[in-house]
Amino acid sequence: MAAAQGFARAKDGTALAYQVAGSGPPLVLLAGQANDHHWWDGVREDFQAGHRTITVDYRGTGASDKPDDPCSTPGFADDVAAVLDELGIDSADVYGTSMGGRTAQWLAINDPGRVRRLVLGCTSPGGARAVERDAEVRRSLAQADPSAVGRTLLDLMYSPSFLAAHDAPRTVLGDRAMSAHARRHHLAASNGHDAWGRLGEIRSRTLVLHGADDRMTPAVNAELLAERIPEAEARVLPGLRHAYFIEGRPEVSELVVDFLAD
Repeated sequence: MAAAQGFARAKDGTALAYQVAGSGPPLVLLAGQANDHHWWDGVREDFQAGHRTITVDYRGTGASDKPDDPCSTPGFADDVAAVLDELGIDSADVYGTSMGGRTAQWLAINDPGRVRRLVLGCTSPGGARAVERDAEVRRSLAQADPSAVGRTLLDLMYSPSFLAAHDAPRTVLGDRAMSAHARRHHLAASNGHDAWGRLGEIRSRTLVLHGADDRMTPAVNAELLAERIPEAEARVLPGLRHAYFIEGRPEVSELVVDFLAD
């Protein structure tokens, strides 16, 4: 089922593109840093039989406006809330991965009645308590050669065996049409995330998912989140990396569907 696109207005007037597909209770799917809704291509279909799936192009990506202004994960959460307001949705399930998980934390903290069930994937609490990627990964991602960075991202997203056996989806490697200023703002937003001191305020029932072999965001962050969020459950998935939700499909999608239905 093709997604229908619409637009909402953020508090500052920025036009925010969103996509809706499927039917049933609303489920918001939030992508990683510097990515648009295509991050979820081939996965959102797993939820559409039982949910009205909603994706958002972050400001600076996809069909949304691209202002040259600073961004933050609380600001992205406000943008998601603006989309939900536009759609007339008072409460939704939210599944955020990577930077989308950071954004989802703030949505659940700042507007607790709006998030029924919360799924946080391959993400971290941010701040001094988070465990960051190692220096080798940081150096590899900072290379000047875009092709080399692309190869690094593929290795961080998928296991070698998966890459050898599949034409691994490139939809998680970033929005190629992003401007340089938008990429800088997204990086600063993700790096600046720190919800540690307020995670205890989350009242949504929460499932934390993480690939055990994730070097982009080390898996120990899943346990930190689960310990900090009241009654959260963590599942660390053997053999999977940052794009665990693609490589581990359909089993991972079934985990999420079961959690949302419980």
